[in-house]
Amino acid sequence: MEEESNSVGEHGMEGEGKVRTKHKGKHDKPKPWDHDGIDHWKIDKFDPAWNEGGMLEVSSFSTLFPAYREKYLQDAWPSVKGALKQFDISCDLNLVEGSMTVSTTRKTRDPFIIVKARDLIRLLSRSVPAPQAIKILDDEMQCDIIKIGGLVRNKERFVKRRQHLLGPNSSTLKAIEILTGCYVLIQGNTVAAMGSIKGLKQVRRIVEDCIQNKMHPIYHIRTLMMKRELEKVPELKHESWDRFLPKFKKKNVKQKKAKSKEKKPYTPYPPPQEPSKIDKELESGQYFLSENKKSQKKWEEKLEKQAEKSAESKRKREEAFIPPKETTKQESARDQEKDDLAATTMNLKATTVFMKFSCVPFPFRRPSRKYYG
Repeated sequence: MEEESNSVGEHGMEGEGKVRTKHKGKHDKPKPWDHDGIDHWKIDKFDPAWNEGGMLEVSSFSTLFPAYREKYLQDAWPSVKGALKQFDISCDLNLVEGSMTVSTTRKTRDPFIIVKARDLIRLLSRSVPAPQAIKILDDEMQCDIIKIGGLVRNKERFVKRRQHLLGPNSSTLKAIEILTGCYVLIQGNTVAAMGSIKGLKQVRRIVEDCIQNKMHPIYHIRTLMMKRELEKVPELKHESWDRFLPKFKKKNVKQKKAKSKEKKPYTPYPPPQEPSKIDKELESGQYFLSENKKSQKKWEEKLEKQAEKSAESKRKREEAFIPPKETTKQESARDQEKDDLAATTMNLKATTVFMKFSCVPFPFRRPSRKYYG
């Protein structure tokens, strides 16, 4: 028993003497299948051998389209149907309900292709041309539909800001497409964009800042152009670019305040009723005149007004022919003498004031009491 206890004590001392250290990442073991040459962001093309059993359930999506797109979709539907047939996706165009439907079949192997097909019919309903919309079926192509209708309440402001995205002759829109590498289409209350995820984020930011009046698209374009130039410099790869990028400050223009009408004191009584035409005639005495006298009086008033206007117009015409007043030599000499006399008097006043203040010692100090006996 004693030997057992001693042995246990020795093992305990040994355990206490040893310091257990925890190694960071002790479960991280070398992975032979993972090395630096592998691009983890690369999207591999789907192989049907990965899903030989197919889909267990039928997935379907449908969307409505406006009436003005009916004729175009009817013409372009065979090409859309052929593109989806390559991925074993069935599609249906219902002209009665005005809807498009895509669904999986038993032969469908790629589980994500139905989401791509859904994006395809959404883009078609937003007036994207069919050849461009079919490109969304590629794995590297993504899409984003930005709703801009509810960002501004005033319709006139919304139309004006939406025009800023287009620019003159769609020059601003072309610049955005080149710098972001995305296809952008502005239609009604939505903006449809197709491209990489990085480019779609830039497009969304530009569109929302423009419609919310945060920043004009031209400033975003300038920033993107500078970023493109900075990417070419390998020394700045791991540095911050904030010192190179322009900083734009929003200037709020002060608007004129509407003049508020002065509130009149509240009175429970209604305003006095204005006298009618008959009441005015009764007051002036014209009500009791005959029709001939009334017409004669109106004619006389009309002639008086015409005479006043003709006299005023004649006076204005004759003003052009009135010669200006000519000043003689004697009058001009008198005016000059008056000016000289006024100037001399002002000079004399100034000198007297100066002499008056120059006689006073400055600074004037009162003698202290110690000088008095």
